[in-house]
Amino acid sequence: MSPNPFADHRAAALYESWYTSPEGRRVDSLEKKALLWTLGELGPVTSVLEVGCGTGHFTRWLGKKGMANVGLDTSMPMLEQAKLLGTDALVQGDALALPFANGAFDVVALITTLEFLAEPQKALVEGLRVARLGLLLGVMNRWSWLGISRRLTSLVRPNVYDTAHFYSVPELERLLEPLSEDVSTIAWRCTLFPRWWPSECSHLPWGGFVAMVLGKAGTG
Repeated sequence: MSPNPFADHRAAALYESWYTSPEGRRVDSLEKKALLWTLGELGPVTSVLEVGCGTGHFTRWLGKKGMANVGLDTSMPMLEQAKLLGTDALVQGDALALPFANGAFDVVALITTLEFLAEPQKALVEGLRVARLGLLLGVMNRWSWLGISRRLTSLVRPNVYDTAHFYSVPELERLLEPLSEDVSTIAWRCTLFPRWWPSECSHLPWGGFVAMVLGKAGTG
């Protein structure tokens, strides 16, 4: 796996505090709307494993939506912060070797996690193994104004995105091609367009955040 940019306590605390800023609240609301739309494509979901859960921000949100949930991360500082914030079920583990049985959860979620993995395709295969219905992905879009600006910022000021690989929608689709026999459906939406954009969530591939679901073959 790539070096973890969230492997110290200061980074863990800063990560969660950003969501309390005006921009953080806006981004959070839009990302969750897009994730809920795509998650609905899989039908009723009662249990979720979030891989790369960090401070448990999305894990807790899924729990509030009525889903039994577990958060997994490699970073102990992140998991400690998640526990302090009230995340109940937490496991330290590797996205490439999940410590769960086949089909243990309805859905495996990777939200801003693929970007930091050295072997993202292997993580998707492992996620599909553990998922009964499919995968929920939240990915930062390489070819969006937000993605471009974050990459440019990292050139002059070090930040957590220095080691990240952002994905365009076509690049994500290419990443998924070898999984075609295991995936029955793919649905996605983009959000985090510029503020003047007329739609919050769209099927146009230029928003800063891509929410995508992969329905697992043989479960429809």
